[in-house]
Amino acid sequence: MTLKPLGDRVVLKFCEAEEVTKGGIILAAAAQEKPQTAEIIAVGPGAVVDGKEIKMEVKVGDKVILSKYSGTEVKIDGETLIIVRQSDILAIVE
Repeated sequence: MTLKPLGDRVVLKFCEAEEVTKGGIILAAAAQEKPQTAEIIAVGPGAVVDGKEIKMEVKVGDKVILSKYSGTEVKIDGETLIIVRQSDILAIVE
């Protein structure tokens, strides 16, 4: 199954959370922070809000940083994805 986002929405797949700290300490699943880095899986066509066109500035394959508690999580084919508005994306990681 594939998702096709509408408007200025973007479908993301979270990158794996770090399981080991820089000092070599292994973290339990409960101690790990929710990842804020994700890869873009699908991008909507953009939108028109109050007569102004919202151009999509991200593309499929970009790695991005998003707001900590933004978006809607969905499970598709056993995989957890998140759908967010483009405005919830804070930066593109290069």
